[in-house]
This record gives sequence, structure tokens and C-alpha cells, in this order.
Amino acid sequence: MGTYKLTGYEQSGELVFEESFTATTDDEAKEKGREFLESKEWGEKTHRLASPLGKLLLFHS
Repeated sequence: MGTYKLTGYEQSGELVFEESFTATTDDEAKEKGREFLESKEWGEKTHRLASPLGKLLLFHS
């Protein structure tokens, strides 16, 4: 199990949120990240999800 980091930004570059959560696989982390983004209505705003190894799993600008 690893700790993944999801961050969201305004177009200006201002950090809006930074959430950390655990998941057993990258696929599980992507699903958790998408669920969080949908719950906050951030699916179309700038965001990224990084794995514990620094791998970029989700990105939208």
C-alpha cells in the first residue's frame, strides 16, 4: 500500500487543494482520485495525481 498525492490548481497557478490518500494499486488510486474530483466538481479543472514513486497517474490542465 502506498501514499498518493492529488493536487488541484487555479489557472493562475494558485494551489487549491492537496490531498493524500493510500491505495494498494495505481488503478485503485486513479479511481479514488476521480471520485474525489467528481465530488468537488474539479474534473475539468487543473489537477494531477502522483504515485509514491512520482509517476503521474492523472493530469488535466
